[in-house]
Amino acid sequence: MIQTVKDIDLEGKRIIMRVDFNVPMKDGVVQDDTRIQKALPTIKYIVEHNPRSLVLMSHLGDPAKDVKKAKAKAEDAGKPFDEEAFINGKNRMKPVAEYLAKLLNKEVIFAGAVLGCKDKVDALPAGGVMMLENTRFEKGEKSKDAAEMDAMAKELSTYGDVYVNDAFGTAHRAHASTAAIAKYMDVKVGGFLMEKEVKYLDPMVSNPPKPQVAIIGGAKVSSKIAVLESLLKNASALIIGGGMAYTFLKAQGHTIGKSLVEDDYIETAKKLLSSAAAKNVKIVLPVDHIGAEEFGPNAPAVAVDSLDIPANLMAMDVGPKTIKLYKEVLSNAKSIVWNGPVGVFEFDAFAKGTEAVAHMVADATTNGAISVVGGGDSVAAVNKFNLADKMSHVSTGGGASLEYLEGKTLPGIAALQTK
Repeated sequence: MIQTVKDIDLEGKRIIMRVDFNVPMKDGVVQDDTRIQKALPTIKYIVEHNPRSLVLMSHLGDPAKDVKKAKAKAEDAGKPFDEEAFINGKNRMKPVAEYLAKLLNKEVIFAGAVLGCKDKVDALPAGGVMMLENTRFEKGEKSKDAAEMDAMAKELSTYGDVYVNDAFGTAHRAHASTAAIAKYMDVKVGGFLMEKEVKYLDPMVSNPPKPQVAIIGGAKVSSKIAVLESLLKNASALIIGGGMAYTFLKAQGHTIGKSLVEDDYIETAKKLLSSAAAKNVKIVLPVDHIGAEEFGPNAPAVAVDSLDIPANLMAMDVGPKTIKLYKEVLSNAKSIVWNGPVGVFEFDAFAKGTEAVAHMVADATTNGAISVVGGGDSVAAVNKFNLADKMSHVSTGGGASLEYLEGKTLPGIAALQTK
């Protein structure tokens, strides 16, 4: 288990803390503060324990990529593009610092830069809080040149005596502010959010309460192969839903109409199915479907009461027989990991399957199962159906939670001290 801020003495110490404040912004205004709220318990704990200073750092979008994308969009539409205004509205940390100050009811000084801030840090009043500029404005943050990254990490390390990482959402990134900095710090611990993520995700991979049921959905098999292989080790059943299910059905010889399919992964799907059979893991695929002739929110829903899908239809959701099957499999689960929706839940006509799964997982949790929801889309689904508080844990890290479930070592966690 990682050490946390509770395991060390913070009094009089200079703290440098990596947070994940990569929040949606529009015209310089925070649109959703979930990630900021999740970091508050650790920030407040540090502030209450009389540190010399607290310096916060985060990325906010990816300025170079964001500009490139927005510029191309403007050019396609024949509109002028103001790069500075765009960056000020989307990638600057100043509005986030101001937002945090209101939540803390305490001044948060904005550094205006990432590097070259040592004098500003030293000048902070006792217990002062400072926010650095977006770490991704610096090339060193995610540089492929190790020397360039280390130079940035080394300078950041001069801002503190203690390094705290509470940014689980970027724990899978080996960046200057998430991992490399730890090489230059004697004390490096996690925050409460990092601790909670590890506490719930680790047993799901290493030693889950059994029987374990994994629900893996989403569009593509290619992005979920590693997690499927990892969960096969402990799960008694794998529910495979969403667009990726149709590659598996095609691998079994079924007709799938116009449904999403990755033909390059048919053989991979066959191997996974035979591997599951060898391990006595039950694979649950859709047995009926809700289809449509075209992909869109207003496409009329067509019930397909069979495994095979007519040539003119694409599957958009699972049908009632499949939902019943899910219920049987989930009813005696002692642990459930859910990554990815089982249908196009963003469109109300095709949301019933995912909503049913969300309710089933919530009910199982009420009955004593441990449930972990990870991955952006399944998190969005439990939020849409107002069931997030009925789950044991809803992970804040999309890519990070997926990589953890794949059994990978995350650089941001590996860099911290353990108990």
